[in-house]
Amino acid sequence: MRLGFFTMPMHPPHRNWVETLKEDRQSFILADKLGFYDAFCGEHIADEIENVTNSFQFLATLIHETKTIKLGTGTANLSQTHPVLIAAHAAMFDHLSEGRFILGMSAGALPADAELLGTLGEDRSRIFHEALDAILALWTRDPPYNFDQPDNRFKISSAKMGRREFGLGMVAKPYQKPFPELVGTVVAPSSSSATWYGEKGLHPLSANFLLPRWVRTHWEAYVKGCEKGPEKADRNNWRVARTIFVADDDKTAHRYARESQASPYRFYYFNLMRKFRVARRMYVFKEHEQQDEAEITEDFVLDRLLTFGSVNKVVDELLAFHDEVGPFGEIVYAGMDWVDPALTKRSMELMATEVMPRVNAALASSGKSTRAVAG
Repeated sequence: MRLGFFTMPMHPPHRNWVETLKEDRQSFILADKLGFYDAFCGEHIADEIENVTNSFQFLATLIHETKTIKLGTGTANLSQTHPVLIAAHAAMFDHLSEGRFILGMSAGALPADAELLGTLGEDRSRIFHEALDAILALWTRDPPYNFDQPDNRFKISSAKMGRREFGLGMVAKPYQKPFPELVGTVVAPSSSSATWYGEKGLHPLSANFLLPRWVRTHWEAYVKGCEKGPEKADRNNWRVARTIFVADDDKTAHRYARESQASPYRFYYFNLMRKFRVARRMYVFKEHEQQDEAEITEDFVLDRLLTFGSVNKVVDELLAFHDEVGPFGEIVYAGMDWVDPALTKRSMELMATEVMPRVNAALASSGKSTRAVAG
């Protein structure tokens, strides 16, 4: 199982933006040094707590600060930008990084962003689907372009002003052929998005704020889509994000992750719950559809979604989680605000050097790794 990193950076609004951006960059640089396979960064335009407004721009500052880690948008919100721009910017990034790039994408779920951009009343999932079709057309066809599908709002042409003989009107192709790995985030239980990803050749990344019982449904939905898609369902292509904190001892882990009111994990889920209530998406935390939202408290969520403790405790919990949801190719470690920089860095170090080797050894010996389990 690979180890990845994902952050939708959430920082207290009183913190200095310059400092939190530096902190987030250091997380990626540390992940690279520790051998993480990839690292994704989220983006939102209108959220004071989440400080990255453009994941391409943020990740570009890390290309020459890192050596091997793949850098992924997590996500590029396709309902917010014209697909020609996404195709061109992603291709350029792929060349700048010499192929260390993953295009993570979604519709863009934050209603505050949509209101500012005038798309609050739009079907943003449909825009996402239409934009992806346009991007793939640009990357797999040669100019002059004449993308004019009757059920797609994006009409893309370079026939009038393009001059193929000297490259005018051409959108650059990516460095990776035919294009970078495409990853889509999955949030809802039994998500139709996961099925669509399978149909389109995207690889799913299950969100860290979803109960394990619902995470399992993502694979089932994805498999259905792959039956119609360009790739066979491969568990190695399934990424699963979790909220994890590892310390040298259980007492330190409990104090920092759960007991302290200054816990970055408590801050993260408190703010996530506020956003989901406004967006009417509290279903992601429910154990069953009819569960009363009054039961969904901060501690209820932390009890079910935060894995914390010493190395042995975290290994045991991750193996139990793996048994519950089934094999997957990558565990994606969720980044948080650096309330205590030393503990934050130590957690990532222990995750990479102690937890993952033990988890992989246990999976290999039990025959439960993705290599041993097909489909």
